[in-house]
Amino acid sequence: MNIRLKEAINDRVKEMDIFSGNEKLRTMFINCFMNTIETTVEILDDGSVYIITGDIPAMWLRDSTGQVKHYLKFANEFDEIKRMIMGLIKRQMMYINIDPYANAFNKEPNNKGHVTDLTKRNPWIWERKYEIDSLCYPIQLAYLFWKETGITQHFDTDFKKAVKTILSIWKFEQKHETSDYRFKRLLSSETDTLQNNGKGLPVNYTGMTWSGFRPSDDRCIYGYLIPSNMFAVVVLKYVEEIALQIYNDIDLQNEAKILGQQIDDGIKKYGIIEHHKYGKIYAYEVDGFGNYIVMDDANVPSLLSIPYIGYSNSDDPLYINTRKFILSEDNPYYFKGQYAKGVGSPHTKKGYIWPMSLIIQALTSNDVKEIMDIINVLLNTDAGTNYIHESFDGDNPQNYTRHWFAWANSLFAELILKIMGVY
Repeated sequence: MNIRLKEAINDRVKEMDIFSGNEKLRTMFINCFMNTIETTVEILDDGSVYIITGDIPAMWLRDSTGQVKHYLKFANEFDEIKRMIMGLIKRQMMYINIDPYANAFNKEPNNKGHVTDLTKRNPWIWERKYEIDSLCYPIQLAYLFWKETGITQHFDTDFKKAVKTILSIWKFEQKHETSDYRFKRLLSSETDTLQNNGKGLPVNYTGMTWSGFRPSDDRCIYGYLIPSNMFAVVVLKYVEEIALQIYNDIDLQNEAKILGQQIDDGIKKYGIIEHHKYGKIYAYEVDGFGNYIVMDDANVPSLLSIPYIGYSNSDDPLYINTRKFILSEDNPYYFKGQYAKGVGSPHTKKGYIWPMSLIIQALTSNDVKEIMDIINVLLNTDAGTNYIHESFDGDNPQNYTRHWFAWANSLFAELILKIMGVY
């Protein structure tokens, strides 16, 4: 299948003006498009699919979804892609039903990973950092796969059980003070450990749901992570539709609708602040007591990615104001270097720009010049590898992090497919 898929995408490339005379772009696109399926996918005996994130030999719920999303438009053409995505969804649901608080898992119950973390342990778990988006992404993948192919058999009893578990956790974590979730990592960076003896700083009830960690796997300072709550609102609408059209379950539909409205009301009441320079913008994190952080992080969901995750359109005034802030040096993680400017992350060194943030900037832009400028930056900052990395030094792109980061490669392929008119 890999050979046929590569031939098919090569045929499409030949037809597109964007690749005319640009061998670098053609090579990089093909490499990134094929990276997940060529290097990270393992079909298991039970028909499920295990996908490692790249240079870390574990499967993240978030990353594994992002790694295959660009293949969705090819699912009707290649039965193998259908089976791969269905197998991945099966595996994701199995993991969620094992422990919805975990973000990354082992292929088998072998106790690999961060076994010394102070949290509830299970031999299936590589890492147990609780992140809202880890539960959003599998629902998104199952929904988009259904809409692309019309296939519904992945909405089985395990899927429904996982969805009910997710809704239960999100409702429970609306009042985090009652939760027994704890996470501490000894002898590590402070960003790997929740404050307040592993519980996180106190939060007030807002209607939003609490998250221990960001999509970067760094801890939240204030527990209501706005972009992840936005993503929850989006996927809860997916759950409403699945509940009605697949399960004919009015109770589940209403449960998702009420929870989604509570979270959205909380975002609107507590997640919008008045900035002295940009007017009303979204905060990144809040605690419900009036404290907030204004910043953005490169990992998705981010504030920059709001239209990409489907929470609002790119012409929404609040998003426009927020975007102006994010893409300025008023954002403490926006860096300008000799070779590039863009959003980085506290997860990496100061001055290191994340290609993921540049790609999201392009995917949420309606400005053709901005998009093409970003593509050129990506082509010129790959350190000659013809792949996308986690981050690079804006003043010296030869210095970069993560030589094999499949999600970023897939996201770059998704951007080029969008320009090609596939998405």
